[in-house]
Amino acid sequence: MLPKEKAKKRIEELRKLIRHHDYLYYVLNKPEISDAEYDKLMVELKELEEAYPEFISPDSPTQRVGGFAAEEFKTVTHVKPMLSLDSAFTEEDVKRFDERVKRELGVKNIEYVVEPKLDGLSVELVYENGVFVSGSTRGDGVTGEDVTENLKTVKSVPLRLREKQGIPKMLAVRGEVIMHIKDFEEFNKQLIEQGEEPLANPRNAASGSLRRLDPKETAERPLDIFFYEILSIKGIEIKSQWSALEHLREWGLKVNHLTKKCSTIDEVIKYHTEMAEKRDTLSYEIDGVVIKINDLSFQEKLGVKARSPRWAIAYKFPPREEETEIMDIVAQVGRTGTLTPVALLKPVDVTGVTVSRATLHNQDFIDQMDIRIGDKVKVARAGDVIPEVVKVLKEKRTGREKKFHIPSKCPVCGSKVVKEGAFYRCTGGLACPAQLKRSIAHYASKGAMDIEGLGRKNVDLLVDSGLIKRVSDLYTLKKEDLLCLPRFAEKSAENLLKGIENSKNQSLSRFIYALGIPNVGEHMARVLAEKFNTLDALMNAKEEDLISIHEVGPETAESIVSFFREKTNREEIERMKKLGVKATVEKMKKKKGKLDGLVFVFTGALSSFSREEAKHIVEELGGKAANSVSKNVDFVVAGEKPGSKYDKAKKLGVKIINEEEFKNMIS
Repeated sequence: MLPKEKAKKRIEELRKLIRHHDYLYYVLNKPEISDAEYDKLMVELKELEEAYPEFISPDSPTQRVGGFAAEEFKTVTHVKPMLSLDSAFTEEDVKRFDERVKRELGVKNIEYVVEPKLDGLSVELVYENGVFVSGSTRGDGVTGEDVTENLKTVKSVPLRLREKQGIPKMLAVRGEVIMHIKDFEEFNKQLIEQGEEPLANPRNAASGSLRRLDPKETAERPLDIFFYEILSIKGIEIKSQWSALEHLREWGLKVNHLTKKCSTIDEVIKYHTEMAEKRDTLSYEIDGVVIKINDLSFQEKLGVKARSPRWAIAYKFPPREEETEIMDIVAQVGRTGTLTPVALLKPVDVTGVTVSRATLHNQDFIDQMDIRIGDKVKVARAGDVIPEVVKVLKEKRTGREKKFHIPSKCPVCGSKVVKEGAFYRCTGGLACPAQLKRSIAHYASKGAMDIEGLGRKNVDLLVDSGLIKRVSDLYTLKKEDLLCLPRFAEKSAENLLKGIENSKNQSLSRFIYALGIPNVGEHMARVLAEKFNTLDALMNAKEEDLISIHEVGPETAESIVSFFREKTNREEIERMKKLGVKATVEKMKKKKGKLDGLVFVFTGALSSFSREEAKHIVEELGGKAANSVSKNVDFVVAGEKPGSKYDKAKKLGVKIINEEEFKNMIS
């Protein structure tokens, strides 16, 4: 056995050597030694660390696999919000983006950095003094799941940065965890051989693999990662996106070799065309290209919107289309009783996903496209969008195809179906199991009562078992009821009951939204809670009381009054109150600002911010943002291609301003 000091020195030598070979193999794909030689180095390091455990460090190559198996992931707050990207689908969209940023920056030329848009799982990794200390999934962009131990098992993640030209004191970097197509196919083959369900696509496989509760399971899955953005850095100044990528490469963080610098928007568009042609030859899935302004000072000047940067955009590829057959058409019953026709398809693979269903929107859509049962059709999907029938191949008809029409009776409960505008609705209400299930799922959803553990599958189980016949029955559930059901054990039953109990003290606005009143979304629920302050006041409001609120139109007012006029709805609310639901009143401070008392309506596309952001700015400055034009409105802000609100404003003599004038008002 080596003496202690010599052992310490040899351990450091071995770690340095192994890190070097990891970088060559996993990042550069240029191995210099055989697997056997690599294994020999690793065995020697393990033996020395076992003999001298005091020299084991978290960044040692031996610590990649075998971390603790978490019961559940902790939630961590990101160093900097991980934003999503706005999407462009045409050359015109991209050119408009280019024109906007040039106009706002007051420059004639902009340099861009472009890269393939990877279809994987976005993660944040944090390094302190070169050592990997934490990693998390994107989550909601502000917080994510702590998957540090799992990321350590990904071979292309360096546990210590390479010290080629100095390393930062702190580095938070964003990357995309992926599974290569070949590895995905091989992994699926193994699952099938073991009698397990194969995974849907490489993206789901990467996401599921990184979120295994036991890091040893993640280590068995063939994951890779590419890094593409510095979220935060201390100790080193970086002035451009291109420079950031060069530094990442030097520190041993894998950067996509197809990334390119473009001096004009035409070069960017050409790059997109090249990537679309290369797409099927790549070893991994991409669904477009990402365009970023190179100059970081320009990025800072342009800033961000609520959920996306204003200096970057995703230029998506057109959706791939595949041919299949409509085996049948069924009517699916939604939460409010609306019947939506759905095509049951002969399963077909579309961009790595097996598609067996596609929405047909409504009867008018079916009639306009002349879609029939038995038709050969083209289906498409883009990203996570629901698959859609985009073309009927009428030339392939045999004469055996059948026309479809929404049934006159609900396919779930048999109640009468009535036509309302372009849609058909089941009149069964909560007596219809389909409506009941969706109502409960909505009631328990995150924006509503936020009942943890009450997802769609558990809702189906509770309704099908007869434990729940109406929403208020949630508050009568007992632990022994749940333990009789197949999906529940001691802890999951306790967690669900705890979530139900916590929901009794949710805010009034959440409770109003949870009730599922037609035309009342989260924002409208907040408006109503602020105006009426108590549930009783809202329940007894008349249509004229509601219409007097700037944001409430006649249709919404009628929906609210009709909902609370229903005897069964009132009885249900009273029962919830008796069972402990309080619907607490939020204390809302009246904001005063330069727009105090002014009412705005927005129409058309805005270039500087989204419609919701514009409304939020108005409210922050003391004004009000209404959804419809009336004489009570002070200003209508017209963006590109304004709609009917613009015409109505002209007719009523309401002052119309453009986006620049609005920006001057709020600046």
